[in-house]
Amino acid sequence: MDAKDFGYNKTLAGLDYDSAREKVVEALKSEGFGVLTEIDVKATLKAKLDRDFRRYNILGACNPPLAHQALTADLYLGLFLPCNVLLFELDDGRVGVSFVNPMAMFKLVDNPALASLAEEVDGRLRRAFGRVA
Repeated sequence: MDAKDFGYNKTLAGLDYDSAREKVVEALKSEGFGVLTEIDVKATLKAKLDRDFRRYNILGACNPPLAHQALTADLYLGLFLPCNVLLFELDDGRVGVSFVNPMAMFKLVDNPALASLAEEVDGRLRRAFGRVA
């Protein structure tokens, strides 16, 4: 399975890393998502393994009303929460961004009762992704 199958991906032009992060957070906020967690992979690998790595952050995005709906329907959906968003430096210095594709995740659940919720989450994340230029 290719990354394009489970995420929405793009390379950002004309934005430095910190500006790109701000833009991603604002785009998520516009669709009701907050960033609950942030993993700084570069810092973690340096601290734990004394290895250098490119700037790479995993943002855990959550829309509380939608998360509540999902968890009320199926407690095990917590395995898919929060929705991950990646922000990373590419070899050429540009910034890559990837948002998880909730429809790909919900295929694993195979619960028709959750289809409309999956579509709503997907629509919101796609709109947020589209706002990140």
